[in-house]
Amino acid sequence: MPYTAVLYEKRDHVAILTLNRPERLNAINAALREDVHAAVGEAWADDGVRALVLTGAGRGFCAGADLSAARGPDGLPVVPRAQGQNALLDEHSWVGRWARLFADFDKPLIGAINGVAAGAGMSMALACDVRIGADAARFKTVFVERNLSPDSGMSFFLPRIVGYARAADLILTSRAVDAEEALAMGLLNRVVPDERLLDEAVAYAGQMAQWPPLAIRSAKRVLQHNAEAGLDEALRYELAGLGHARKAVNDQKESFLAFTEKRKGVFTGT
Repeated sequence: MPYTAVLYEKRDHVAILTLNRPERLNAINAALREDVHAAVGEAWADDGVRALVLTGAGRGFCAGADLSAARGPDGLPVVPRAQGQNALLDEHSWVGRWARLFADFDKPLIGAINGVAAGAGMSMALACDVRIGADAARFKTVFVERNLSPDSGMSFFLPRIVGYARAADLILTSRAVDAEEALAMGLLNRVVPDERLLDEAVAYAGQMAQWPPLAIRSAKRVLQHNAEAGLDEALRYELAGLGHARKAVNDQKESFLAFTEKRKGVFTGT
């Protein structure tokens, strides 16, 4: 389908979703939110897509919410606030749905961080399964600078990636983290030269997309679930994941044949 605020393409079994508001460092407005939700849904529903690369156009990955998009009578930016126990379902609260969109995506999600990732843009990067960064990649939590506390999943994802103390450091100081430090603390899985970022990210995604798709999706779900589980529950969930993966009977046979015949497997998800 046509999009106005993102670009979407496919390379073999890898889809590439590019945030495309470079003049605003890909800051999140209503049009971008709508297009991102639609494009992620397109990748989710397409069995030909086995991994998704998420990146930004221009010199920024995503500068967070576009606070210039709406202002109140006092001239200050309007920040959506959801109330009550059903806050995640409030029609004015997009931040919860934004976090769930990426966390619930059941295929590998690779963040290709080409520049600054700030605020909700950093949260989006953190929601990816893995992140590959250009030399120009930079992270900044931003929220306290805007008189806000973290949202869009940052308080959940960040301490699970870097640990509580480092998360507290980044959130409470709002300091910038360059690519080298981000790699050292685990915000990035690898760093590549700027001009090679997208090709390297697609190749990285291709390493995942080459395997049986049902097994990959099951593996992702087991990892996500068991990050919060005790050992007994984790073992039970692993068994359930194995059962789900083995429903792809043809891929099960192909994996055995590829191993015994010392060749690359050709998997169909069936």
